[in-house]
Amino acid sequence: MLSKRIISCLDVRDGKLAKSVRFVDTKDIGDPVSQAQKYYEAGLDELVFYDITASSDRRDIMIEVVSQVAAQIFIPFSVGGGLRTVEDCSRVLLAGAEKVNVNSAAVQRPELIAEAARAFGAQAVVLSMDVLRVSPSPKIPSGYEIVIQGGRAPMGLDAIEWARRGEDLGAGELVVNSIDADGTKEGYEINLTRRIAEAVTIPVIASGGGGTPEHLYEVLTDGKADAALVASMLHYGEYTVSEIKAYLTGRGLEIRPV
Repeated sequence: MLSKRIISCLDVRDGKLAKSVRFVDTKDIGDPVSQAQKYYEAGLDELVFYDITASSDRRDIMIEVVSQVAAQIFIPFSVGGGLRTVEDCSRVLLAGAEKVNVNSAAVQRPELIAEAARAFGAQAVVLSMDVLRVSPSPKIPSGYEIVIQGGRAPMGLDAIEWARRGEDLGAGELVVNSIDADGTKEGYEINLTRRIAEAVTIPVIASGGGGTPEHLYEVLTDGKADAALVASMLHYGEYTVSEIKAYLTGRGLEIRPV
């Protein structure tokens, strides 16, 4: 059995670590470089860095912050935000990332996924999906819609369909972020995560809503996720990486030791 992974997300705005609830009320809460080093030393499995306003501001990612974070950690590190071309992706990888996260630009031009997979390999390409729960319709039969540009632009695209297409285009992994659960610390969107995990064969990372170790256990078992992404519960010091891993190990999950 493959080990389940615990991943933390650094949402970065204007070079500072930020956190929001359901993509609004964003607050600056610290320094991303020092937090990255802290989590690495604590035994985190992977780290994800998102420049959360790069796409909506239509600017390039803050590459200098990516380089600073990469210099402090020696675990898999993926980066997203404002990546529109293979050249953008290449800059991020050369700055020290192992993987690129594509989101808004991939929805607007799906060929980006295939181009990046050909250039760097599927294992280096992560498709991030921001998903909003809506009323089911002929266009969105699952009741889950893809939204881009930091939650600002609904796309009329069914999330399950987009997950399958992303895999077909060459994505090696999916991050499934529930906007409804994001920042609430009330638990992951289990139904959404499970439905996407059952629709694809590539690893699925659950994102949005983690507030307790029990929430991680639920999404890694009932939600069939391969990894759980956490933010608030670590950022605010409510739990440590060791505490989360000890709980999950105690519940019988295969977890990488600290």
